[in-house]
This record gives sequence, C-alpha cells and structure tokens, in this order.
Amino acid sequence: MRKIEHIGIAVSDITKAGDLYEKLLNTRIYKTEDVESEGVRTVFLQSGPNKIELLEAKTPGSPIHKFIEKRGEGIHHIAFDVENIEAEMARLKKEGFVLLSDKPMPGADNKLVCFVHPKSANGVLIELCQDRD
Repeated sequence: MRKIEHIGIAVSDITKAGDLYEKLLNTRIYKTEDVESEGVRTVFLQSGPNKIELLEAKTPGSPIHKFIEKRGEGIHHIAFDVENIEAEMARLKKEGFVLLSDKPMPGADNKLVCFVHPKSANGVLIELCQDRD
C-alpha cells in the first residue's frame, strides 16, 4: 500500500455535509458522482494531498443507508492506494484477511476497488483503490 487515498464519511444529507466540509477545509467540492452498484452518491474534496469522500445513500437498502441506520453519520472507511489491486487482494487473502469481493469492482473517482471486512481489520472497513487506466 502506497498511501491513504481518502477517508470516506457517511452522511445523511450530502448537500449540507458538502457545505460544512467546504467551510471546514476551506476548499470546494471537485467531483460529484453516483455509484449505482452501491446505491450511493459521492462528493470529493481535497485539502493539500488529503482527500475526503462524503457518501450519501441513494436507496434504502444500500450499504451506506444500513451503516447510518446502525451507527449514525461518521467515518465509514479508510481507503489505501495500491499499485496492483489483484496482487494486494491475493496477499491479504493469504494473510488471512476477509475480502468482501473476489474481484475488484468499479468505484468512484475512476478507481478499481475492493473492501476488506471490518471484522478482520479491528473494526475498520478498509478500501483498496487502484487507478483505472
């Protein structure tokens, strides 16, 4: 893993949260994107080298909706940038981590992604991200 790619924050109202984080970070939202496969709308902000992804559920059964219902708004995941997501997935499986998918999936911000189950990472949902060419 090369660096933290972004921190994902689950929010109930992406417009209000976007306004708040624009003020907090003194920056503007640079991208809004819907990820239909996950039933989520995302916005990205960048402050220096750091990125924040705000996530709002678009559908009642989506993972973000379930997360907010169970835990409330807050940090949802930490994403790490990887050079070769398939190799990293194989390495983590070999180390005993539980992955939430067998293959990388298309994600927001032109990434291939895979999630590591929080039960195998001390309660933290980890996202692996690789730039799509």
